[in-house]
Amino acid sequence: MSISPFFQELRSAYQAELDDLTSDSEGKDVLRRRLNEKRKELGFLVKMIELSPEMVAVVLHQAFHFTQPKLMDHFLTQDADELLSWDALSEGLKLEPWAEPIAAEILKEPMGEWFMSVAAGLEYMHNRPLGKAIPQADEEDNEDGEAGDDADLDEEEKEARAREEAGNAWMVEQGFDSKE
Repeated sequence: MSISPFFQELRSAYQAELDDLTSDSEGKDVLRRRLNEKRKELGFLVKMIELSPEMVAVVLHQAFHFTQPKLMDHFLTQDADELLSWDALSEGLKLEPWAEPIAAEILKEPMGEWFMSVAAGLEYMHNRPLGKAIPQADEEDNEDGEAGDDADLDEEEKEARAREEAGNAWMVEQGFDSKE
């Protein structure tokens, strides 16, 4: 499986947004406080859903519990105009109780369902172990009826390693010891 260009681009922007919210100028961890402040600004932020979904999606950071990883893995292969509906995607996840009022408010917006799907995808990618390749669904056949080829797995492994290295570098920047 390979992540669509849409989600690859948003993943970087979402991580950058979280990074910006994580520390103050003195290096203190202020993520929880800043997320709470953002959540209080939801009325303003929903106006940015379509143009900058990654900036709004942070209000749902840690709001999802994913119960169907294969559904989410498939979802991440889709481009912006091919996304599963929120109703279909929400069958593979549960919202944390604190996030339900936020989601209800977002779903009132014209692009609310699209945004909730995007936010779930961003959070799923954020929480994935960076060093592990995406498990294949028992070598399922592709559209042509043929098993997936090894070249795709090699590319996935390269992507997984690059994500792991980037994640390790970020952790070192935050003051943690390198895994290597």
